[in-house]
Amino acid sequence: MFVRVLMILSIWVAGLGAAVAQETAADSMIFVPSKYLLLDRGLQFRITKSINSMYNYDFPAAERDFAVLALQYPNHPLPEFLVALGYWWRIEVDVTNEKYDATFVKYLDRSISKAEVMYDEDETNKEAAFFLAAGYGFQSRLYSERRSWTKAAFAGKSALKYMNLSRGEEEFNPELLLGDALFNYFSEWIPENYPLMRPVMALFPKGNKALGLQQLEQVANNAFYTRVEAQYFLFRLYASEENEPYKALQISEYLHSKYPNNPYFHRSYARHLYTVGRWTESIQQSEEILERIDEKMTGYESNSGRYAAFYIAQYNERLGNRAEAKKHYLKTLSFGEESESQESGYYLYSLLQLGKIATDENNKPLAKKYFKEVKKYAKRKHPTHQEARDFIKKNKL
Repeated sequence: MFVRVLMILSIWVAGLGAAVAQETAADSMIFVPSKYLLLDRGLQFRITKSINSMYNYDFPAAERDFAVLALQYPNHPLPEFLVALGYWWRIEVDVTNEKYDATFVKYLDRSISKAEVMYDEDETNKEAAFFLAAGYGFQSRLYSERRSWTKAAFAGKSALKYMNLSRGEEEFNPELLLGDALFNYFSEWIPENYPLMRPVMALFPKGNKALGLQQLEQVANNAFYTRVEAQYFLFRLYASEENEPYKALQISEYLHSKYPNNPYFHRSYARHLYTVGRWTESIQQSEEILERIDEKMTGYESNSGRYAAFYIAQYNERLGNRAEAKKHYLKTLSFGEESESQESGYYLYSLLQLGKIATDENNKPLAKKYFKEVKKYAKRKHPTHQEARDFIKKNKL
């Protein structure tokens, strides 16, 4: 429980400092001079295509443009931060993969160093504080994923400090609202779900989940820099916490249509289609995910394959097509082992279903093997553990 709460808090902190450029509004061609590069409308217009390339997993194209930006603004933290953000999205698709950690942290450190110089020269520089909050926020999130709690705590503390210092510039308000939204939501959600954390959360101002969701919607609709981050948090909250699957589907459908080569948005779209019962469409998306894995398309790997294969297996089992169901449950296991996700629900339920199929086929030794695997990887309180025990007892395996 403690680990999960720390991870939630670090995600909250990362959201406080998130800065992700997005598509300009209709009046984006009207360039209003700003003392801050981050708010330069001309720059926003010029980098929109680059940011879209990044979100669509065309990292080479995005990074070529970011390199030009670095030449134009060699002392500014924005170019390095954008490159770091591209590496974060490489990590996000499978957070267990540590391949990109060092490069991600390297670019964040560079961005932080340049922001510190700006801040030391002028402590009223809201843009410098904004980038320091963003850099430390993302570092905190990565360190929490790696269970480096001390590093996560120190980075998170720094992110919150600079987040507060970046307030007061009216033009930043739509972007900073993401932090307020996440604070309002999670500061109420955590004590509701983890009563032991109530004394800790009592040290923070009182939150309001309903207001947090409303603020996330505002950011998703109105912000320039934090729009996609807000949409990302919204569809996750609607799917897992708010029991609003159709709202989650609407957002993930938009993100997949906007960034069709982003594997995280792709698999989320397939998942939400399946959740609301649009199974045929979900299977079409899942089959496309598996094809892209076979083609070694950037970002499509075992973690996404685990999702897709499971949906196809379940669908075929519903249709009574046992051979295809079995084939794709086995694929789910293969992808799960490749990504070392044997404790995930998809992996455990695939083992369970394969055990049931083997029992129906009167292959008791194989069935017993699958059920023992469930008991090996599932926590005792997990539903699959209890079901496997009951099935072994009932069928005398």
